[in-house]
Amino acid sequence: MADDGKKLALITGASRGLGAALAEALVPDYHVVAVARTTGALEDLDDRIQARGGSATLAPMDITNADAMAHLCRQIFDRWTGLDLWAHTAVHAPPLTPADHVDGRDWDKAVQINATATARLIPLVSPLLRGSGATAVFFDDPHLGEKFFGAYAASKAAQIALARAWAAETARTGPRVHIATPPPMPTATRARFFPGEDRRPLSDPRSAAQQILSELG
Repeated sequence: MADDGKKLALITGASRGLGAALAEALVPDYHVVAVARTTGALEDLDDRIQARGGSATLAPMDITNADAMAHLCRQIFDRWTGLDLWAHTAVHAPPLTPADHVDGRDWDKAVQINATATARLIPLVSPLLRGSGATAVFFDDPHLGEKFFGAYAASKAAQIALARAWAAETARTGPRVHIATPPPMPTATRARFFPGEDRRPLSDPRSAAQQILSELG
């Protein structure tokens, strides 16, 4: 619990898109620890949270930096002893390409961010999610078998496989591990996959965030 009596949420990938929408939707019940690489975007998020009467702790860092993330989790424990919610929205979208043309650097980055970082974060965050009702949320974006999505789909599927295993392992003991499948949204990630798409039919990230939080109960 935060210093002001609010619940505490960690959002990895909080600077834009669904992560930022979730951070804003958690106001006024949560103090948000917002993690992202882009300092300016985090500061903009903080302004919006404060305008809504909320509060946030900004953590501009790269989730692939295991030492930095371990230090952050230790700071969370030392200051607040634990978390009520972890939402892991951080994702890397490599360029769409045929499977026989996947660039090695693009593959490595997708695996590092989408899979390896998740495998390192779960052991770091898990000890913080010990309170009653503590929840971790992951976000599926299934594209397995779709042409040109090989690198993204494989790395994202690896992340969700880790989350599903953790969910099964903690079903009786907690924390609760929830896997949401958001609707298509006009995010920067989707724009990389579908440039020039008519974005008007897509779901507003704020609406998607509210729907996901309602699923958590």
